Amino acid sequence: MGLPHSELADRILGGWTGRIAGNMLGKPVERGDHWTPERIDRYLRLTDALPLTDYLPPPPAAGADGFELRPEWPQCVRGRIRGSCRDDDVDYSILGLHLLETRGFDFTTEQVGEHWLLRLPYLQTFTAERTAYRNLANGLKPPLTATYDNPHQEWIGALIRADVYGWTSPGDPRRAASLARRDAVLSHTGNGVYGAMWAAALIAAAFTEPGPREALETSLERIPASSRLARTVRHAIALHEAGVDWADAVAELGSDHNHLGWIHTVPNAAVLTAGLLYGEGDFTRTITLTVRAGLDTDSNGATAGSVAGVMCGARAIPPQWSEPLQDRVRSAVFGFDGVHITELAKRTLRLATLTG
Repeated sequence: MGLPHSELADRILGGWTGRIAGNMLGKPVERGDHWTPERIDRYLRLTDALPLTDYLPPPPAAGADGFELRPEWPQCVRGRIRGSCRDDDVDYSILGLHLLETRGFDFTTEQVGEHWLLRLPYLQTFTAERTAYRNLANGLKPPLTATYDNPHQEWIGALIRADVYGWTSPGDPRRAASLARRDAVLSHTGNGVYGAMWAAALIAAAFTEPGPREALETSLERIPASSRLARTVRHAIALHEAGVDWADAVAELGSDHNHLGWIHTVPNAAVLTAGLLYGEGDFTRTITLTVRAGLDTDSNGATAGSVAGVMCGARAIPPQWSEPLQDRVRSAVFGFDGVHITELAKRTLRLATLTG
């Protein structure tokens, strides 16, 4: 791969920090059927926060009717953050890390399921993951865990579980995608699985590619070219290449895909791609544009932050994002609540170094 050990360590810490910061940025407005891009920007104008360069501001004392934030907002808005909130987007990264530490890189899909049952509370799972968890508890085995009574097979859940496979496969998108696929098929099919493979490959490529566009092109090599996901990512790339401005690009992508729902993999991959391209490698611009595009804001902010954090490294992440986290993560994964971000990064580095 060619990265010095110290740079690899900084890039992995950047991935963890970026994921957690991006998740926290998007968490207060995580409800894509209500928090449209237009409503998010109206809120930002109301709170004098455009251009957005920090966590979302708290709601004003008056005049915020119609702008109800998620119940967790007091712990994840500007000036009130004291370590990260608990969120499944971060829980699955932690769970994946522990899976690799205990089962190794030859883990099976069945072992992923066993890990969920042992380490993750049922009520902290959602959509496809909750269905798969219930199916596991009822004795079903993969791939039935993904297909039985599961209307969420192409939703974003598998994509948000993919980062650790990219962080531990720096410069090796093929391997990252293969690991992510083995995890994803526990709960997803079709574009739901492709989303996980694409995200893992994208993060692995971010270690060695010169910029977001090149990393995106590399990631597309790991999923079927004819899939709806691949076509959507290429459409976003084409809009950027044609000089369409960010807001118009997001609107066009939304008109094509938002009918799928705000938690489906495909429309979320569209706004993620737009955020990475129009962010142009700048950490703050990347995560803020991604979250302002709406849909599953905390998940998209987390993945965009992971990619941008790997590209720039932890030392280059502006302090308004990293310092409020206080190097601490809340987690529902048994044994990990309150773990240090730096500790998670060191353990990830150990795995990445082991695998070359």
